[in-house]
Amino acid sequence: MRDFSRRGVLGLGLGAAAAGIAGCGGGGSGPGKPGPLPTAAGRAPARPIGDGSTADTGPQPHQPDEPVPLQPGETPPQFVVFSWDGAGEIGNGLFPRFLKLAKDHGAGMTFFLSGIYLLPESKRSLYRPPNNPVGASDIGYLKDENVRATLQYVREAWLDGHEIGTHFNGHFCGGSGSVAKWTPDDWQSEIDQAVSFVTNWRTNTGFTDVDPLPFDYREELAGGRTPCLLGRDNLLPTARRLGWRYDSSSPGGLQVWPVKKGGLWDLPLQSLPFPGHSFEVLSMDYNILANQSKSTTRGVPAHYPGWRAQATATYLGGFRRAYETNRAPLFIGNHFEEWNGGIYMDAVEEALKGMADKRDVRLVSFRQFTDWLDVQDPEVLAKLRALGPGQSPGVGWAAYLAA
Repeated sequence: MRDFSRRGVLGLGLGAAAAGIAGCGGGGSGPGKPGPLPTAAGRAPARPIGDGSTADTGPQPHQPDEPVPLQPGETPPQFVVFSWDGAGEIGNGLFPRFLKLAKDHGAGMTFFLSGIYLLPESKRSLYRPPNNPVGASDIGYLKDENVRATLQYVREAWLDGHEIGTHFNGHFCGGSGSVAKWTPDDWQSEIDQAVSFVTNWRTNTGFTDVDPLPFDYREELAGGRTPCLLGRDNLLPTARRLGWRYDSSSPGGLQVWPVKKGGLWDLPLQSLPFPGHSFEVLSMDYNILANQSKSTTRGVPAHYPGWRAQATATYLGGFRRAYETNRAPLFIGNHFEEWNGGIYMDAVEEALKGMADKRDVRLVSFRQFTDWLDVQDPEVLAKLRALGPGQSPGVGWAAYLAA
């Protein structure tokens, strides 16, 4: 409902698995004047921002009710956050597929948009990544038609109530230019550029026939996830200075209630029981893949049915462990990819369907979950954090959280 070991292998960005995504950007001869902005019935007229790439259209639609503190003895909700790294539409139809799935089940999600997915390759020299050559990127730039589609679905996502976060830009995980070696000032530059690509796509693309993104991205941006879950220690001071509220870059958390680190809520991917193994696996599609087909995203097709079932069971097993015990939130990370025949997309869909109709379940975005955390009694949160993975309150919730 919409109410409010090997496990250390790190996830990749969308383009890292999609070799050849990059295409020539047509871009046109220059930006045109933005056209009139559509207004929804009952909403104030949209106010263009900057070159008209974005617009202030008022409060975001389809948000949960205002969060309230848990009442004494109340059972905590079971929060589940599905998030997407990169959030670009490369022509495989996955972005609209999961927007529809979310709408069908009243789910909120977080889309960590990579800024360069709104920058045509013809303008790649505008990107100056810290400690890397001008225009460099370890993920591909999108073709013009894919930039258009990404704009369409990011716009639709926000209007459906989902969160638009950031996955930064060039996804540098190795070598001397790795994000693991970036300073707070490097992160500031990277974030400034990501915001610029989102808020100036009309100038950079020359598109005059595409609607603006219906939000002020500087106000919208509340958190992100770093490439390969690297570099967060130096990101946090910058994120705090920018007023971000959470970070989802920790390389491997547990299924426990979160704490703040560096002034931000620490909302990491989590270690989940991995069927058939004695170790646990990180709650992301790529990490499951790395334990199934190892170094390839195109494993033996005969294994796909078993791997799909194993991935689905991993997500549902992690859900049940929390739902039936400490009610810790579950965080699942994904990419719009078709690795191993698309089995991980099928697994995510089946898992979401298996969670959505359960009592007390809230499928929300990271920002919506952060809203809930911020109004809770610190003493209640401390009692929730005292429960380890798979640990139930022995006396029952009514007694454990009594006044």
